[in-house]
Amino acid sequence: HRRRPSTTNPYPRSGMLLIPSRASSPRMMAAPDLRLPDSEWRARLSAREYEVLRREGTEPAWSHEFNALEEEGVFTCAACATPLFRSQEKFDSGSGWPSFWAPAGDDAVITSVDFKLGLPRTEVRCAACD
Repeated sequence: HRRRPSTTNPYPRSGMLLIPSRASSPRMMAAPDLRLPDSEWRARLSAREYEVLRREGTEPAWSHEFNALEEEGVFTCAACATPLFRSQEKFDSGSGWPSFWAPAGDDAVITSVDFKLGLPRTEVRCAACD
């Protein structure tokens, strides 16, 4: 892992899929704005994906397969396949979650700050299907 020691917003995120650089896939195309009723999201996503992507859940630190992944590619939203991050911007933040110092594009993600754990945390969400 590349380590980038000085950052204030490391973009930790789960609920992603990796499309390897060598893959030629239509999933790498940006998805249209995707707003679905909650019942449709429940039908499309696994229980874990639904909790993380739609209910602001958090996976336990160090549990995500992408935390240690070093393969080149594009990380896409697990719900709608929108490209969110590139492997070139991934770094080891020491947080236990996949971290990125920049999104794949200026409009790929949206962020919100909450204090649910007592301290501020920045949640990063897919801009296309949030």
